[in-house]
Amino acid sequence: MKNIIYQHRRKWLKQIQGLGLMTLGLLASPLTAFAKKEDANEAIKKIVGGATLREGKVTLTIPPLVENGNLVVLKVSVDSPMTANDYVKTIYVIAEGNPLPNIFTAYLTPRSGTANITTRVRLADSQKVWAIAQMSNGSFWQGSAETLVTLSACTEMV
Repeated sequence: MKNIIYQHRRKWLKQIQGLGLMTLGLLASPLTAFAKKEDANEAIKKIVGGATLREGKVTLTIPPLVENGNLVVLKVSVDSPMTANDYVKTIYVIAEGNPLPNIFTAYLTPRSGTANITTRVRLADSQKVWAIAQMSNGSFWQGSAETLVTLSACTEMV
C-alpha cells in the first residue's frame, strides 16, 4: 500500500512539474518579440516611400515547409536585362514574423550580370516573406511566398 501511495505522489509531482515548466515557457515566450504584419508593412512603406509597389518581375523561391528555421534557403530573381539603362539597383527581403522584418538588402549594378540571389536566412516562425526590387528607373516590384516553419529560429529577445 505504501508503494502505491509513493507512486501516485511521484506521478502527481511530475505532472505539477510539467505544468510549471509549460507555464514558465508561455510567460517567457519570445513570440512577443516577433514582428507583426503591421511592422512588415511599415518596413515596406519605408523602402518604397510614396512610390507604387507593383506585382511581377520578382520571383521569390522559398520552401513551403521548413523543418528548421535556422537555415532556410531563399532565392530571389528579378526579370531585368541588367544593362546600363535598365537594371536592378536594390533587392530587399522582408519577413513579417521575424524580430526585425527587413532581413537583408542586396545592392546590384549592371556589372552584376544577372539579378539572381541565393542565400540562407533565419525565420522565426511560419510567415509570409516578400522580395522587393528597386529598378534603376525608380520603380518598385515585388514577389512573395509563404512558408511553414516547424522549428522556429530567431528566438533571442531583441
